Amino acid sequence: MWPRRRSRQVMVGPVPVGGGAPVSVQSMTTTKTADVDGTLAQIYALAAAGCDIVRCTCNDEAAAEGLARIVPRSPIPIIADIHFQYRLALAAIEAGVHGLRLNPGNIRTPAHIKAVAVAAGERNLPIRIGVNAGSLDPDIARIHGGATPEALVASAQRELEIFGEVGFETCKISVKASDVRVMIDAYRLLADAVDHPLHLGVTEAGPPPAGLVKSTAGIGTLLAEGVGDTIRYSLTADPVEEVRAGRTLLEALGLRERRGVDLIACPSCGRAEVDVIRVAEEAAAALAARDLPLQVAVMGCVVNGPGEARSADLGIAAGRGRGHLFVRGRVVRVVPEEQMVQALVDTAERIVADGAEAVLADAEAGAVREAAETRIELLRSQGDDPNRSEERIARIRDLTA
Repeated sequence: MWPRRRSRQVMVGPVPVGGGAPVSVQSMTTTKTADVDGTLAQIYALAAAGCDIVRCTCNDEAAAEGLARIVPRSPIPIIADIHFQYRLALAAIEAGVHGLRLNPGNIRTPAHIKAVAVAAGERNLPIRIGVNAGSLDPDIARIHGGATPEALVASAQRELEIFGEVGFETCKISVKASDVRVMIDAYRLLADAVDHPLHLGVTEAGPPPAGLVKSTAGIGTLLAEGVGDTIRYSLTADPVEEVRAGRTLLEALGLRERRGVDLIACPSCGRAEVDVIRVAEEAAAALAARDLPLQVAVMGCVVNGPGEARSADLGIAAGRGRGHLFVRGRVVRVVPEEQMVQALVDTAERIVADGAEAVLADAEAGAVREAAETRIELLRSQGDDPNRSEERIARIRDLTA
């Protein structure tokens, strides 16, 4: 585990952010917030995928009214996303949201910002200062020669100063840009300048796969440096995909416990005797439905398979027409090619139920019994004295019982 930047902690409903708490995953609904049932359906789907905090737009009075009906039924905390109209922030607070996101690039009147901060402070609600390179305050952009890392940080610091004038400090901060290099540099500067928790993201990253790559490059770099307390992948995709990507990144970095199967697979090569991509996809689909907290390997050949995937809980190393099923690097049996995926599923469920050591012990006992039966067949085929052979066979069975 990498050392993490020390930050103060804020609470978003029951979810702690900063102060050493687990890095949380966020997303944003794409429904009209006034569509209460549609928005709740999406929130439940996000929560099921592992989302910790969800943001909903509050862009008109109908949305604010919708929030008042959504918040009591939501399984995870709700953040109201506010742009331009500070009165909608006040309405969202009245609706019972668990926090706000304000964009200092389009709510710039100090009196309006202070009014929201005072109302949030009275309810101990956190506010995220959501700086965005695409909507930077023009004055700050002119001073710094554009949407530079320094400009993004200056925007956040100006908002902090305004909050400070009314004694409000319950903040998270983001300084997002679509340029990954600008985003990384901005967060590095901000991490050195403040001790508030940081919300990481590459804004407008675009659709997968490019959006995934850009987001992972930016967010992953900073997390590996110990910077970041909560994250959001901003993808042009179903928001559930944002959550899955965020969870996968945190699990890969060891920052969150694995919730389900971690499938590792070789990229295939000329040694492969089976369609590794197909087998891996079938195994991923079959195992994902069971939500088993295991690392499972699919390897295309037996040359390096069990050795290279020794750290996996279990795996299959394919050969011509068959697969070597292994548990923690030890081959436990050989199965026909058409049974490989089912063998993985069955063994995974057994490991979760009884433990890997039990599976290995059963495999070893099975190997002993198989060797004994082979010896017995050999004795019967040798044509020795039948009585003597049966005595020896009985002793073998006693030893392997």
